[in-house]
Formats: sequence, structure tokens, C-alpha cells
Amino acid sequence: MEALKSSFATSRCSLIFFGLLLLFASAMSSSQAKTQLHDFVIQTTPVKRLCKTHNIITVNGQYPGPTLEVNNGDTLIVKVTNKARYNATIHWHGIRQMRTGWADGPEFVTQCPIRPGGSYTYRFTIQGQEGTLWWHAHSSWLRATVYGALIIRPKQGDSYPFTKPKREIPILLGEWWNANPLDVVREATRTGKAPNLSDAYTINGQPGNLYSCSSRDTVRVPIDSGETNLLRVVNAALNQALFFTVANHKLTVVGADASYTKPFTTTVIMLGPGQTTDVLISGDQPPARYYAAARAYASASGVPFDNTTTRAILEYKSASCAVKNCALTKPVMPVLPAFNDTATVTRFSTSFRSLRNVEVPTVIDENLFFTIGVGLKQCPKHLNKTRRCQGPNGTRFTASMNNVSFVLPSKMSILQAFEKRVPGVFTTDFPANPPVKFDYTGNVSRSLWQPVLGTKGYRLKFGSRVQVVLQDTSIVSPENHPIHLHGYDFYIIAEGFGNFNSKTDTAKFNLVDPPLRNTVAVPVNGWAVIRFVADNPGAWLLHCHLDVHIGWGLAMLFLVDNGVGKFQSIEPPPADLPLC
Repeated sequence: MEALKSSFATSRCSLIFFGLLLLFASAMSSSQAKTQLHDFVIQTTPVKRLCKTHNIITVNGQYPGPTLEVNNGDTLIVKVTNKARYNATIHWHGIRQMRTGWADGPEFVTQCPIRPGGSYTYRFTIQGQEGTLWWHAHSSWLRATVYGALIIRPKQGDSYPFTKPKREIPILLGEWWNANPLDVVREATRTGKAPNLSDAYTINGQPGNLYSCSSRDTVRVPIDSGETNLLRVVNAALNQALFFTVANHKLTVVGADASYTKPFTTTVIMLGPGQTTDVLISGDQPPARYYAAARAYASASGVPFDNTTTRAILEYKSASCAVKNCALTKPVMPVLPAFNDTATVTRFSTSFRSLRNVEVPTVIDENLFFTIGVGLKQCPKHLNKTRRCQGPNGTRFTASMNNVSFVLPSKMSILQAFEKRVPGVFTTDFPANPPVKFDYTGNVSRSLWQPVLGTKGYRLKFGSRVQVVLQDTSIVSPENHPIHLHGYDFYIIAEGFGNFNSKTDTAKFNLVDPPLRNTVAVPVNGWAVIRFVADNPGAWLLHCHLDVHIGWGLAMLFLVDNGVGKFQSIEPPPADLPLC
């Protein structure tokens, strides 16, 4: 009996010691997390590109804007002061915003805009995310120049699941107009036609030496023999999916949308607007200079696009020209895929797997089916058809999900109305399925080309397990659509071409290690299936990240109820939340 008591006492002491050890480790972990304070000033800045100087909208006078570097677990407090002449907001693309929907940023969805002369402070904590995200304006087309990288490293003391790179280099792909982008979209809105195409693509804000007056400022990316670097690639372009490659070098994909992936090697990557991809590149080629290049993946048949190419130079420090005159040594140019090379896109997109096996929701509470695509609407009688309806055959372009074209409110944000239960701002009758079933990727009746207008959301109970089938349609033209969900990551469990078949296509579902993303590139004339758990209360936008399409209405809302208690409920609105 005494031996038994002694054993019990020893076990109890061990348990207490182990518990104290856990508490100490937890305290140490939380003490390592930091709070970062930043000031963003949205302002007009003169910038010269393509031989012309334009007054563009920037953050802190930088184009692209400042790169924010944080660790998993850190808290960001960013005061944004608007000194420009346009309304503005900042969206932290891909940040989960757990219970902090007021910091998400989309104009008239989670906040009213920051008016000229006003300010607003975004406060949020990064929880369980590592890799590359980005921030950008979420008001009209300000995103064309107001954007920057958001790098999330592991918690202090933790490491990457791959060999630590010698250098980490953000590669932000963008679009440039030789005009004010807001004037471009205003003209398109006035006429109902598609907006003018961009004049150039950019890498870290520079078009590269294939464009006029751009050779001197072509971006240089350093590397040296034997070292491995991490390229953090972001597609910040407004309206164009992009291929990216580096001449004679292989790219090893290790992450996407701030989530690690099983490494796989490729020579080219494709990113839809909003997507990020982390790739390792090794200095295993003869020391020289090599072009990194990006050009359009244009999947919509017969639709015009900017068919130019942006370049940067991957430069070995030990290259013989590095100590002489590199200007006389022409870099090696890569072979880029054809603009409509969907086969290459498919091979790439279907190669993603989560780094480890994951817990995918298997019992589904909400099984949703959303059609997505462009449409046309008849010219309203009160508009002058010649001046106000310059789309095909005297129509105006539109876009929709499940035949509903989303309309932003203007007098109150949707999250404010949802939290305060204010009627008349939105409705909760967004359809769970298309109102009419049809051959989505075949010849579609013209009667289905014109959607209805509405500010419609779909309500979810806290904790609901949700599956959404995103089905492209051939209305006007099928296209690869980058669909982004605010406030959530989701698992992409399958994708394919044609019409989704619930009886046969479920055999393609990956419920073991599907990739975790915040933006899915829905295949042209095809479909993708995503799953997530509705564990973040608030009003969350699901939309196409082609800005021309969200302006036409390709969006909807998920309205997620509070759960039980404080930690399953959205935080109260901050005192400085902008007023409409």
C-alpha cells in the first residue's frame, strides 16, 4: 500500500510538473508574439512609367507599397490616413480576421470607406497562417497602384518545413495603365462596355525592358551559385491571370496563399489575380543573367487582352559581367506558354497538395451550387443607347452568381447592418442553387444572359460544414475565374471541365491532402469544389478577383451567425469605424 501511495504521489507530481511546463511553454510562446504598429498614408505621388509621368495613388509614396513582415501570432495595428481625393479602404487579402471582420476592408461590405481627410485603424491578429499574403485597396480600381506584400514567417523558434533560403524576394506582378485607372473604370461604367486594356504588366512596379523608356529600371533579382532563394510571387494584377517563369531554372513550389504545400517542381507557374505562390529557386546554372518573365493566361475566347510581356533579370553575382558591363550581355529569355495554354494551367493547378494530411469536412450541412459568369443586360429605356449602352448589340456588360448580379449598398456597410439587425440594406435570399438548370458549358439560351440585381447573402449557422460547387458558364464567353472568399481559407477538393456531375465527379474528391487556399482559379468551361467550416462570424464577400467582374456584379455574401459565447462572436465595432 505504501508503495502504491508513493507511486501515486510521484505520478501526481509528474502531472503537476508537466502541466507547469506546458503553462510555461505557452507563456513563452505568447510572449514571443509582437504587436506591430504601422502608419499608411494614402496619397498622390508622381510616378514615371512608359515615358510619361502620372500622378498615381500610393501608400507612403511607394509603388508598390511597403512590404509588411510579421510572424505567425503577431498583431498588426495599421493606421490608414486618406490624403487622396478618392474614398479608400485597405483589405488584408487572405488574413482570416477571426472575429475581427471590421478590419477586413471591402468598401460597403465590412466598413464604409475612409473619406478624403479621414483615417481608420485596422487591428487584427495573425493566427495559424505562414507564407505570403498581400494587402490592397478594396475601393473601385485603387488596387491598380495601392498594394504591397504581407510576409508571414513562422513563430520565433519555429522553422520552415524546407531548407532555409539564403534570400527571400517578393515578386509582385501588376498592371499599368497610361491613364488614371479610376477614369478607365468610370468610362466603362458610363458606357456599359468593357474597360480599356492595360498598357503594360509590371514586376515590382517596373514594366521591364520590352517596353518603351523602361530598360534602365528593369528589376534585378540577385542570386549566386550554390544558393537557394525563396521567391514570394503575388499576382496583384487587376484583371489578368498571369504565367511566370525564369529562363533555364526550375521552380519548386512550397506554399500558396499562406499555406505550405507538398513540394513539386515546375518550369512555369500560373496565378490568378489575388493568388500567391512561394517557390524555391536554386543557383544551379552557369553564372550569367537570365530573364524572369510574366505574360497573360487569357482563357476567354475572342476577348481582347494585354498581350505584352514584363521582364526582370535574375542576376548571378559571380557572373563575369557583374564586375564589368552587364549591359552588353544579353540575358537568356525563357519560353513562355501560349496565352491560351489551358493544359499547362491544369497540370499546374492539379499538382497542389497540403503538406500533411488534413481534416476535411466530410459530413456536409450546406451543399451549395453556384454558377458564375459574365452576362449582358438590355439598355434601360431612360438611357441614351448610343452613349450609355456600348456593349455588344447595344447592351451593357454584367456578371452574376446564380443569376444574381451583386449590388453594393451606399448608406451603411453590410456588416454594420448585419450586426445591428438594420433592415433594408441586404436580403438573405441568395439561392443555394441556380434558379434554372441548363447546360452550363454548352449553348446557353439568350433568355438566361440577363441576371437580376440584388444585395443578397446566404446565411450560415456558426460551425456549419459547407461545400460549394463553383460552376463556370459559357454565357458570353467561358473564362477562368479567380474566386476569392474573405474571412476564410478553404480546401479545394476537386476541379474539372464541363458540367459538374454529382454522381460521377465525387470520385475525384481528394479528402486526404487537398490544398488550402483563399482564392481558387475555377477552370474555363469547368468547375471547382471547395469546403470549409463556418467558424468565423460576420459578413464575408465571395467574389471574382478580376476587378472588372466584381464591378459588374460577380459576387455574393456569406452571413455567418455568432456562435455561443464571446469567443464565437464577432468583436464590437471599433470606435473609429468610418461613417457613411
